[in-house]
Amino acid sequence: MNLVVYLVAGWAAFGTAAWAQPVAIQRAEERLARLRELQGVGAVARAQVVEAEQALEDARDDEVLRQTLYGIISIEDLTETQSVDMLEAARRRIARTEAKIGDLRKLVEMGVVARNQLVTHEEELARRQKTLELADARARTLAEIAAMIHREEELEEEVAVAAVPQGPVPPYERFEGAGVFRPQHARLIESAFEQEFSHPLPVSARGMTALHRTMGFDHRDRVDVAVSPDDPEGVWLRRYLERLNIPYYAFRTRIRGKATGAHIHIGPPSNRLRGVGAGSQ
Repeated sequence: MNLVVYLVAGWAAFGTAAWAQPVAIQRAEERLARLRELQGVGAVARAQVVEAEQALEDARDDEVLRQTLYGIISIEDLTETQSVDMLEAARRRIARTEAKIGDLRKLVEMGVVARNQLVTHEEELARRQKTLELADARARTLAEIAAMIHREEELEEEVAVAAVPQGPVPPYERFEGAGVFRPQHARLIESAFEQEFSHPLPVSARGMTALHRTMGFDHRDRVDVAVSPDDPEGVWLRRYLERLNIPYYAFRTRIRGKATGAHIHIGPPSNRLRGVGAGSQ
C-alpha cells in the first residue's frame, strides 16, 4: 500500500480555507436567497429555486471534499468522523446528479431538451463517481491506520519477544535495539528501501496523527510502515533496522477482518498521553 503523505503547513491550510470557503458557499447562498425572493412575487419558477438549492448543497459538499480529500487535511490529521463526512459528501453529489439525469432523460424522450444536455450530466456523473472512488480509498487507508493503532493497544501490555521462536508464529515481535530512532534514521531507511524495491516506503503514519491523539497514544518520533513483517519487504525492513540497531515492533495480525493490522512500527513503543484515558478512545 503506497500512501501519499500530504505535508501542508497548518497556517497555510487555515488561510486557504478561511479565504476559499465563503466564496463558493456564500455566492450559492446569495443566489438562492435572491431566487426565493423572486419566486415569492411570481417572477421565477419553482424549478429555478430547486436548482439553486442543489447548487448550494453541491458547494457545501465540495467544501467537505476540498478539506478532507484534496489535501487541506492530511491523512495523518483526518479523523474517523471527517472520513465519514467525506464519503457521505461524495455519495450525495452522485445522488443529486443521478436524479438530475433521470429527470433529463424523460425530457429528452419528450423532445423538450437536446440530447447533449444529458451527455454533459452523464460526464459529470462519471467524474463524481471517480471522486467517490478516491474518497473510498482514503477512508480505507484511515481504517488501516486505525487497525494498526488498535493492534498496538491490544498488545501493549503483553510480554514482547526478541525473535520468532520455534513453533507457532507469535502475533508480534519486538526488537529493542539501542532504543533510539531519530529523523535522520527515517531518511536513511526510506532511501535504502526505495533503492532496494524501486518504490517509496509505504508509510502509513509519521509521528502524531489525529487517531493517535484520540486513542491517547504519543506517537511522536515514531513511524508506522504498512508492510507485513513476513513479506519480502517486511523481512528486508526488519533486518535493515536490526543492522542499524533501531527499535521496532512487527505486528502480524488483522483486526476484525475489516482492515489489515499487519505493519511495522519503527521506534520505541507509543507511550500513553497524560490525562487521556479509555474514555477518550
